[in-house]
Amino acid sequence: MHYDPRSERAPLPYDPFKSCTVPRPIGWISTISNAGIANLAPFSQWQNLTFDPPMVMFASNQTPDGKRKDTVVNAETTGFFVWNMATWDLREAVNISAADFPSDVDEFERAGVTKAGCVLAPAPRVAESPVHMECKYHSTTRLPGRGPMGTVDIVFGEVVQVHIRDDVITSDGRLDIAKIAPIGRMGYYDYCVIRETFEMVIPALDPRLLQGLEGRGDV
Repeated sequence: MHYDPRSERAPLPYDPFKSCTVPRPIGWISTISNAGIANLAPFSQWQNLTFDPPMVMFASNQTPDGKRKDTVVNAETTGFFVWNMATWDLREAVNISAADFPSDVDEFERAGVTKAGCVLAPAPRVAESPVHMECKYHSTTRLPGRGPMGTVDIVFGEVVQVHIRDDVITSDGRLDIAKIAPIGRMGYYDYCVIRETFEMVIPALDPRLLQGLEGRGDV
């Protein structure tokens, strides 16, 4: 099959676009409003961008009535947002926090998760999550869409603090991904869980580049 998304609908009962870009890491983002209300929401358009300094982004589509998401507004007004790793054990809380709650609702309470303090960010982090990144807001790029929900805010931030629970670090100093069991977003209503990985080293690559890919601290 073939279609032109600029002028045609996908010739399938379900649009395949999001199912083509899988798995997508989940940006489970916590922020706080100027009124002190904690916000927590998952975004499946999240990614790291570079490592020196570490920069990240998440993308947030507008609501059907054209409103910007609280997460974006809070990040812009307070200057910070916090990424919390979404895991298999936390999957129900992640799903609950995806609901469209009013701005005056504490979504930590609704999701049934515990607040932990941050070093720099005014927002709390999810205590039950094994990994967190405190991110200093950098900028927002807005991409207009064909309708209210198509318009998206891309929020960039610099990672300024990293928290990793000791029990998910292996004896050789790596994250124990099998133990963490992070979840990712697929298409439709589907998710995935990562419990198995495999390693491949790029042949004949500059050793400095290999060290960078591996995340070696002596690069």
